[in-house]
Amino acid sequence: MSEQDIPKRRIVSSRHLADGENWESSEIEYGMIIAYNSFSRWMTRCMSAAGNTDLTPLEILVLHNTNHRGRDKRLTDICFLLNIEDTHTVNYALRKLMKMELLASEKRGKEVFYSTSPEGEKLCAAYRDLRDRCFLDGLSRLDMTGEEMREIAASLRALSGQYDQASRAAASL
Repeated sequence: MSEQDIPKRRIVSSRHLADGENWESSEIEYGMIIAYNSFSRWMTRCMSAAGNTDLTPLEILVLHNTNHRGRDKRLTDICFLLNIEDTHTVNYALRKLMKMELLASEKRGKEVFYSTSPEGEKLCAAYRDLRDRCFLDGLSRLDMTGEEMREIAASLRALSGQYDQASRAAASL
């Protein structure tokens, strides 16, 4: 059997979404679904091994984003950088992280700025060390260059823009 005789196998989560032209987009969506769930599971297990078993994937993302570059951030900054529209979910995460003393806050005028507490910085560092040992070590075996990974990341960011535009179009219907 030649390569041309082998039918293309469609690996999708919803066959009804993969009918017709551009069915490959359903393969991308399925890949994103399983990657998202794997990434969420990884974050919670890595954070648990780092010493905190009580954080959800969103709370972990908010903690790392707040720790990013050591700069104070507002709720709107965090939502913008993580591309999260529902600010109340991030606000809830911020309150929980504050209660756990992983973040600190400071009111400046009408704005509240968040920063990572020393305990939060320590937890982020422990997470980073575990990430190095458990994830990055295995990543080096994928036979993928740094440039190829950057291209995948750029494609995912571009694809997110397409989904954002499509969501705006759907909201206007």
